[in-house]
Amino acid sequence: MNGVINVGMADYKTARSPDILLTAGLGSCIGICIHDPLLKVGGMAHIMLPSAVGSLGGNPAKYADTALVLLLKEIVGMGANNSRLRAKIAGGAQMFSFPGKPPVLKIGERNAVAVEQELKRNGIPLLVSDVGGSFGRTIHFDVGTGELHIRTINHGEKVV
Repeated sequence: MNGVINVGMADYKTARSPDILLTAGLGSCIGICIHDPLLKVGGMAHIMLPSAVGSLGGNPAKYADTALVLLLKEIVGMGANNSRLRAKIAGGAQMFSFPGKPPVLKIGERNAVAVEQELKRNGIPLLVSDVGGSFGRTIHFDVGTGELHIRTINHGEKVV
């Protein structure tokens, strides 16, 4: 394949260079991008919640803890080496204000912490973390170069 691969909410996809992985609508959700720079393969997950614990089944790609396991398994299945994998993440915004409400409602922040913990637990270095704020993001990840393009409304675009 040679093109743009869309990654929906609660979804993950893998690709080889020269493909681009794209996800839109990252508010409190997190886009996790994993890359093997030598083989030029990688993947992206669009997670919505921090943990599948207590979820009673459902889509494992929805949760930070289970989506990362699936994504890593598929990337390694493409020939990637765990020791070469690197990560970049974006999203985790606080889209709505809940003054005086408990931290459990801070889904974006909880998602970011959960993703960082899962990456650490799996020994994947986190090279870039563009999380927080009160604005959404659209990202596209170049599997060949490892570049993550982050576009926001009213906050511009950057490449990391």
